[in-house]
Amino acid sequence: MRRRDCITFLVGAAVARPLAVRAQQAAVPVIGFLGGTTFSGASQWVAAFVQRLRELGWIEGRTVAIEYRWAEGRADRAAEITAEFVRLKVDVIVTYGTPTAIAAKQGAASIPIVVALLGDPVASGLVASLLRPGGNLTGLSTMSTDLVGKRIEMLREVVPGLHRLAILGNVGSPQGVLEMGELRDRAHALGLEVVTLEIRRTEDIAPAFDRLDGRANALYVVGDPLAASNIIRVNTLALGARLPTMHSNQEYVAAAGLMSYGPNFPALLRRAADLVDKILRGAKPGDIPIEQPTKFDLVVNLITAKALGLAIPPTILARADEVIE
Repeated sequence: MRRRDCITFLVGAAVARPLAVRAQQAAVPVIGFLGGTTFSGASQWVAAFVQRLRELGWIEGRTVAIEYRWAEGRADRAAEITAEFVRLKVDVIVTYGTPTAIAAKQGAASIPIVVALLGDPVASGLVASLLRPGGNLTGLSTMSTDLVGKRIEMLREVVPGLHRLAILGNVGSPQGVLEMGELRDRAHALGLEVVTLEIRRTEDIAPAFDRLDGRANALYVVGDPLAASNIIRVNTLALGARLPTMHSNQEYVAAAGLMSYGPNFPALLRRAADLVDKILRGAKPGDIPIEQPTKFDLVVNLITAKALGLAIPPTILARADEVIE
């Protein structure tokens, strides 16, 4: 067990430097980084991506330029950013999350796209197959629907007498809808009642909790850019409602969630840099298979557990890759 390191990363002068100044520099490949959330929420991911690029010889401001934009969980904003990248004629678009991937795919048919965090890219209609994506998009799957059952089982271990599970998800996201459907099926198979909290925008979150009105024993948060951009709000409301939370990644747990189980997202961003390297050196994204993670991390927040009056079972603590205390 180890304490979580708090890392603050500043992307670098290129984020703030005016585009006109960079345009005067010698021509280098340009990466359009479409952040589905906010910079503060994704700073560790960006740091991992840029560091790996540097290791591969792509040094920001010297051998490659990066244009950063942030959609803040809004699909309309992601579409606007994609259109801007098309006008700028970037060489490759990098993003994360299925909703922003869809926006990029729809708006930039001729630009290679690398998506670091894809849920089910085949079911979402983004690629023809994992082995042969085709088109202009490739990336890495988070296997979100495949992990649903394991996450519910862990919640049952932690929450004694769990019988009614609330699910918070963005129904405006195709991947979110897929995961919510899988969640309902798995929960019902285990004899759990399900209460669904459907959201489409930030303004829907607080009313969704108001409608819940004590009708659940735990909350499963379906991860996507909208949830990520509002994760402090979500976890604060969950704590107020005395709801233990299950999340898809460790950043949500660092923001006062109870626990998460899933792939290491910074590691996936590092791998995304490898795919960008291949594309900048001539590979076609449609020929690069969609990769799947092989390692999954369990993270537990004992501070949140204490606030909820929960005793985390030793079996969970023994399996945890990280414990926040």
